[in-house]
Amino acid sequence: MEHMKIWEISLLFALCAALLTGLWAQGRQRRLSSELVRLHVVANSDDETDQAAKLQVRDAVLAALAPELSDIKDPAEAEAVIKKALPQLQIAARESLQKSGKFYPASAELRYERFPTRQYSGFSLPAGNYVALRVTLGEGQGHNWWCVVFPPLCTAAATDETAFSALPADDARLIRSDEGYEIRFHIVEWYGKLREKF
Repeated sequence: MEHMKIWEISLLFALCAALLTGLWAQGRQRRLSSELVRLHVVANSDDETDQAAKLQVRDAVLAALAPELSDIKDPAEAEAVIKKALPQLQIAARESLQKSGKFYPASAELRYERFPTRQYSGFSLPAGNYVALRVTLGEGQGHNWWCVVFPPLCTAAATDETAFSALPADDARLIRSDEGYEIRFHIVEWYGKLREKF
């Protein structure tokens, strides 16, 4: 019986530790979400040519946004710039599609979206709701591509130390750390699912 009580206490401590880690990670995710604008490009379908067209559109959208965001350091200002540029971005997406021989529509909008935990080249982001520039191609039924448009972490510039300069230093260290934070970020997903059930 005493062994059972020790086992129960150990389980309770483990559950408490997981919940506290979940609360910590969720708090960090909320802070990060206020500092980033993500990019979400959704392909028309999983057809090989539609997927290739998606990547061309991604490049066209990033190229159109780069000069607009080059001197921006504030996420609210970045959102305002992107919102104003939406018509221009739709045109860039449609022109890119036409160059790929695709004549379905493309739409661009700025909205809140839920993202899973993602590992990118050189950094990780926790699951959660983020402001996202969503570009939908045609039926929007294909695999998507996502990253971060502000700060410009999707581009080759992300390998440069200055790409993370728009983030507070501790947040930049957190998402670039290899100290198991990606595992902790997955706890945000688990914690969110747990809260939905209760």
